Amino acid sequence: MSVERFGNPFPGDSYDTPDGVPHSLWDDLFFRTRIWFYLRNNAIFVQSGWLANHTPFDGDAQTSQSFKNIRLIESLGGRIHLRGLNNLDKLDGSPAVIIGNHMSLLETALIHAFLRPRLSFCYIIKKQLLDVPFFSAIMRKLEAIDVGRVNAREDFKRVMELGKERLSRGISVLLFPQATRSEVFDESLFNTIGVKLAAHADVPIVPLALRTDFVGCGKVLRSLGPLHRERPVWFEFGEPFRVENQKAAHQRVVDFIETRLQDWGCVIRRKTEA
Repeated sequence: MSVERFGNPFPGDSYDTPDGVPHSLWDDLFFRTRIWFYLRNNAIFVQSGWLANHTPFDGDAQTSQSFKNIRLIESLGGRIHLRGLNNLDKLDGSPAVIIGNHMSLLETALIHAFLRPRLSFCYIIKKQLLDVPFFSAIMRKLEAIDVGRVNAREDFKRVMELGKERLSRGISVLLFPQATRSEVFDESLFNTIGVKLAAHADVPIVPLALRTDFVGCGKVLRSLGPLHRERPVWFEFGEPFRVENQKAAHQRVVDFIETRLQDWGCVIRRKTEA
């Protein structure tokens, strides 16, 4: 199995799903339930894991696989909106720490389609995820940094050391400082480790706000939640900036995310709220 050269499917600053995208016949055959989405999404996921195990699984392959998920969402009636891609281009390929909120499984499924052609990057992930078949192969290929979430001091040291090492080799680090994915953004659960890493490695920060609650979290199995087809998908990248004061830098990221989420109709829980 091979993947042809794919290029950059989103070369501009922004993108909006065009009108008139044909609806998936397979979705109709499954009565527009969530079944077709999860069958197709997991097929793409398994194929990506196979590619990671048996091929170089380079940037073109990662972009191509992610783009299949973009088209899947659009074929189910989803509307995808991308903003601030020019802010990624301002990095001119140099590494940065990208800090975003965490809402659903769609983040990692979609983001390679528009971020990977611009930057080489890795994730910070929970160590337990390296036990997940296929996903572990993908994350290892991407040189993800795993943390145990048992010893906070050891996790911090690991992120600082390995994060700086990745950044020194031109690999950006993408992290979601929330403990778990949530449709509600709570800044009290949004830690400062990304800001500390950017300061430690002397690289810029790129804020990332996203809305991906098109796919909800399941009550029994969190990764098999309902589809909310009326909810648009948003990704917006902010202006890259250097850390001069860590507290101010963290607040700048939080303010960027909260402002966009509020504009997109999402729920915000601020520190001052009960």
